Amino acid sequence: MDFACLGKEELCNGETARRLGNEYLYQSMAQACIETFNTYHVKKIVVNCPHCFNTVKNEFVQFGGRYEVIHAADLVRRLIAEGRLRVPAEFQKKTVYHDSCYYGRFNEVYDEPRAVLGSAGAELVEMKRHRRFGMCCGAGGGRMWIEEDPDKRVNLLRTDQALESDPEVIAVSCPFCMTMLSDGIKAKDLEDKVQTLDVMEIVDRVTR
Repeated sequence: MDFACLGKEELCNGETARRLGNEYLYQSMAQACIETFNTYHVKKIVVNCPHCFNTVKNEFVQFGGRYEVIHAADLVRRLIAEGRLRVPAEFQKKTVYHDSCYYGRFNEVYDEPRAVLGSAGAELVEMKRHRRFGMCCGAGGGRMWIEEDPDKRVNLLRTDQALESDPEVIAVSCPFCMTMLSDGIKAKDLEDKVQTLDVMEIVDRVTR
């Protein structure tokens, strides 16, 4: 595939600043991103973060940034369907998928990550709260950087929900969710029993 990376010119889109209420900072960051994209005549952007996906796809339009935004799992799903990428079904682990807020309820992206996991051979199971009834990992809305009451941590509650299905792997498609659920597994001292992996990590493992 013909692609390019911006390297040091790739700036944060400012999503967290907006969620935390610093609209001025967000708009400054968003406009800087758009200027860089437009300098290189960018038309299509591939992301592996739901926060970036939602912001660049749905909010950059406010500042003239109009791009085709594709999340990585959907790209891989398309390549598999077109016969351009072979993903051996060798990841035969009991896997529960956590729907991130910005892929799931905000943008109705549910099937693509699951399809990729299926192609990789994962034995997919579901939490009771999944798809449009899924629950936040605890990092959304800028809460990744807000200290919570130790007895009421959302990530621990969501980790408990994932563990109800007795998985070997908790699969995610978001770096925020990865951090929160990994921390939840660590807090429960289950690192030797349950892995937290990004869907793209799983694809990488079976295609090496």
